[in-house]
Amino acid sequence: MSRNSLKWLPALAVPALVAAGIVAVPLSAGAAVDLPDKTAEEVLLLISDSTEDSFSGTVTKTAELGLPDVDAATGMTSSMGGASGLSAEESSELVSSALELLSGTHEGNVYVSGDSNVRIQIKDELAERIAVLNGTDAWYYDSESNVATHVAIPADLESSLEGKLDGRADETMNPAELANQLLTELEPTTKVAVGTDARVAGRTVYELILTPKASGTLAESVSIAVDSETGLPLQVSVAAAGQDEPAFQVGFTSIDLSDPAADLFTYTPGDGVTVEEQPFPSMPPASDDGPKPDDGSGLVTTGTGWETIVALPAGSAPEGFEGNPMLDQLTTKVDGGRLLSTSLLNVFLTDDGRVFAGSVTVDRLQAAANAE
Repeated sequence: MSRNSLKWLPALAVPALVAAGIVAVPLSAGAAVDLPDKTAEEVLLLISDSTEDSFSGTVTKTAELGLPDVDAATGMTSSMGGASGLSAEESSELVSSALELLSGTHEGNVYVSGDSNVRIQIKDELAERIAVLNGTDAWYYDSESNVATHVAIPADLESSLEGKLDGRADETMNPAELANQLLTELEPTTKVAVGTDARVAGRTVYELILTPKASGTLAESVSIAVDSETGLPLQVSVAAAGQDEPAFQVGFTSIDLSDPAADLFTYTPGDGVTVEEQPFPSMPPASDDGPKPDDGSGLVTTGTGWETIVALPAGSAPEGFEGNPMLDQLTTKVDGGRLLSTSLLNVFLTDDGRVFAGSVTVDRLQAAANAE
């Protein structure tokens, strides 16, 4: 696959990285926007044709998932540890941070230059988190703990990745073919349509709407705002069934398409900062047959697309989890176990210690548990 055909990946990867929880605003009302009509395939082609790989801006994330209160989760994790290899304090901090970032509103600054330089700064009331990635190093700094985590990036990583891509030359396709294949792969499970022209971060956008055809999923639709000039995705919004406001939304509130200053992509720990070195994660071997089955973790997936269910065997939960008294406050009793429910995800904890999770109704999870 040529590098030109991958130019659109950074445009998708950065909002996706932010949406994953590191750091959205509704499509702007006001003066009507009337862009030239495009089909869904043409909007996907606009994304794949994008050559914008350097930009900066302010990103805002809002989440209304109905997650447990962070303080309650902190109390719960205080007696957990062991199985995960983390201390009780580390486990508490990990869960609390994850819930915090996936709740409420957070704002951050994003800087991107080329294929390998990314900087994200998350603003909190009394703290700051910084992630910096360049061709040789990855850094993550949390001012609250005053700890900077460093990962050295192997010198041959880029050439290794390019080799793997070049080794799949039989799958190389031009952008138009890529857009067509995306639609073909989505079609069995998803309706793809173009919504209302609008503005995001002061720029005109096409709205691409993905709607599941399945009736058993908690997700109602996913909306992607695509810059009409550059093809950059500027906002992603996920609507949950039966919920008026978006369950999760992340997007730019301002954006500058000029190349950010080079010094933004270096990080030097300040005086008194504790530096923790971590190894670069190993890369799974490429396979023409997709992911390998059970890797020893016991994780099994059933279903496809929007209705995928992830199952974990008994004993997968952290030590002390099942017997913690606060579990009752975070979950509700259902047939066969307990349920942790959010607007986009249900987690079913069976009485025998197994875990089933998915963006599906609880009866689907219970059926999956009973089928084993």
